[in-house]
Amino acid sequence: MRKISFVVPGILLPLVLFLTASCCFHKSNAGGQNGSGAFVTGHYRNLFAENGHSQTEIDAKVNEAFQQLFHGDPKTQAVFYYSGSNSNGALAYITDIKHHDVRTEGLSYGMMIAVQMNKKAEFDALWNWSKTYLYHDSPAHPSYVFFSWQAKTNGVTMSEFVAPDGESYYVMALYFAANRWGSDKGIYNYKEQADELLTNMLHRAIIKGQISSLRRNTNSVQTVSAGPLFDAQHKMVLFSPSTERPPFTDPSYHLPAFYELWARWGPAADKDFWMEAATNSRDFFQRAANPTTGLTPDYANFDGTPATNGWTKSPSVFRFDAFRTAGNWSVDWSWWAKDPRERKLSDKLQSFFESKGMDTYGCQFTLVGKQLDDRHAQGLVAVNADASLAATNPRSKEFVEALWNTPTPDGLERYYEGLLYMMALLHCSGEFQIWSPQ
Repeated sequence: MRKISFVVPGILLPLVLFLTASCCFHKSNAGGQNGSGAFVTGHYRNLFAENGHSQTEIDAKVNEAFQQLFHGDPKTQAVFYYSGSNSNGALAYITDIKHHDVRTEGLSYGMMIAVQMNKKAEFDALWNWSKTYLYHDSPAHPSYVFFSWQAKTNGVTMSEFVAPDGESYYVMALYFAANRWGSDKGIYNYKEQADELLTNMLHRAIIKGQISSLRRNTNSVQTVSAGPLFDAQHKMVLFSPSTERPPFTDPSYHLPAFYELWARWGPAADKDFWMEAATNSRDFFQRAANPTTGLTPDYANFDGTPATNGWTKSPSVFRFDAFRTAGNWSVDWSWWAKDPRERKLSDKLQSFFESKGMDTYGCQFTLVGKQLDDRHAQGLVAVNADASLAATNPRSKEFVEALWNTPTPDGLERYYEGLLYMMALLHCSGEFQIWSPQ
């Protein structure tokens, strides 16, 4: 059953905002185990409405963006494509237009968007494609019971490695689907599929074997050992479960808002782990974010320092993965309101981007704020608006309005930019919600 959303009359809005801001002074985890956010209150802020836009305008903007990205012109607008069918029904993928591939990141984001928009046909087709082409069912394979993170649009695998952000969004989307639509049979038994994947993310045994990847059209094979997608000692998500390099994490993979739900809806034996993982991720955000700019690196060690393990030549850099981190801590505040420090992070981050020019800031920076790329990326504009869910400074309204005035991404960059944009529209309209069990 969906949490109840409350519409705040405009005349009462200043009082509501004052009371909301006042509550930020409570200690972390105030309000008990369930916090005091939307999970408890059922209220999801509609930041567009707070900026004066009508509900009719907001609904139209959200629906038009979905229509363009999922069913628009296939050459210039869409990222979603149907690709035949099998015994489980229709198949569809979401493709990175620029790189001509399909990624678990995009497939799982697409499923999350679909369940929030009540688009069951698109959801099922994306899940069917994922299970058909990317799922590993061989017990001898290091990626057993997980998904290859990258493939061609015809389903041919490009990399058999696992990217845990995809699995995380798959699990959350499946739980929401089970709670919104009910579970069916086989791969559409959403609850069963989510429980199995979540259990394996935490407990799958280490398997040593060969993993292949396609590099410059040449098949490369590596022998690796790989196990769970979370580090048991630090209770944090891994960038990769494979042992081709020392373990590290990705700040944008940390999703404490999801972990709280997994603790409640997933296998009961793992409740304590997920509750602790949520707390650890909140603490990690504080260590990973620059204390002045609020920027986080793409890759980090478990102590929050930038990863220096050879994966990236410039570890102290905010790049494309890192776009998402502020959205993760801000949604966590919106849903749970357990850690007021997240509000300070959003204020720091938005202060930094405001200083770079609201209409002109670039998309890649050193963590101390030196700009490395002048492109004003629509996806970053989108996530910076998400940060307003937690921000306290009045400038946050400017970031919401910047998203409102940004057109739906099209052309070469429309995959990543478009998916972040679509999810931000849902977050900022109060329509990206928790779907609880009936």
